[in-house]
Amino acid sequence: MPHPHRPPSRADVRQACTWPRGLILWAAACALVWPAWAADPWPSKPITLVVPFAAGGGVDNVARALAAQMAEGMQHTVVVENRVGAGGIVGAKYVANAAPDGHTLLMGTQTTLAVVPLLNKSAAFNPLTAFAGVSQVGSSPMLLVSHPSLNAKTLPELLARAKERPGQLNFGSGGVGTSPHMAGALLEIMSNTRMTHIAYKGEQPALTDLMGNQIQWMFSNVPASMPLVKSGKLTALAISSAQRSNAAPDVPTVAEAGVPGFEAATWFAVVAPRDTPRAVLDRLSAEVGKALDNPKLLQRLEAQGLTVQKSSPAQSDKYIASEFDKWGRVVRESNISTD
Repeated sequence: MPHPHRPPSRADVRQACTWPRGLILWAAACALVWPAWAADPWPSKPITLVVPFAAGGGVDNVARALAAQMAEGMQHTVVVENRVGAGGIVGAKYVANAAPDGHTLLMGTQTTLAVVPLLNKSAAFNPLTAFAGVSQVGSSPMLLVSHPSLNAKTLPELLARAKERPGQLNFGSGGVGTSPHMAGALLEIMSNTRMTHIAYKGEQPALTDLMGNQIQWMFSNVPASMPLVKSGKLTALAISSAQRSNAAPDVPTVAEAGVPGFEAATWFAVVAPRDTPRAVLDRLSAEVGKALDNPKLLQRLEAQGLTVQKSSPAQSDKYIASEFDKWGRVVRESNISTD
């Protein structure tokens, strides 16, 4: 009879053919739990958090702060790896094709998970089938800022100018499909206005041209644009989030300022390859949540303009699907493409 504290060997199984019925049932029970005994422990090697953008940018900074806190909490190595190219497609596809064992993760964003696959048909991945959600990390609202010479001190005044001069007001962004661009396109749709989008190679050049009155307005991340508002170089008309921001408490939301239901933000979420085991996803989600509860990390992320938002894997999947649907409608109605 095999030892009660180890799974049966092949020899044990052969011998069981001559056992009484009760022993045969015991052997069958052992066989049922064999996969649990044989499964590799997790994590069994370093965890890699892939950032699909260059080192030093906003996504990279969030990922490195989170990875460091997760490593400290888990007492296990969590490394950040930058895999850059094609607007985030290279890094996203790398993770989608990685082994679904919980050791390779993606720091996803609105751009990589809800916009780029819609704009670029060569992306060759569907985020809803390629990934499994782990947890949301946070979101950043954007300020709608204008040049003072526009004489629009409120959002209704800006929209009135746009309706008086269809297609003549220019708004900028850091590129096609970026959060500021998509927020601008959504504003056009929801306010029934027509304006002209000017895509720059980065948000800073767009802000520079806005200060020079080459464009009239844009959505911009709060840390970059708020100093320009305080110095009087730009005018803050609204903030893109559903609630007012602590960084600009006197600035109304777009919804408050006359476009009910408007909401747009740059968001961050950790995802894993689709077939990652549920138990591993749950453990990962718990570790991300524990890291986000740390006051040191919380303060660091809030200093970067983030509102921390943790979630379960199921909640993360639901949110990403809703954003994919929302921005898909904007892409279709605005006829946006990078192909």
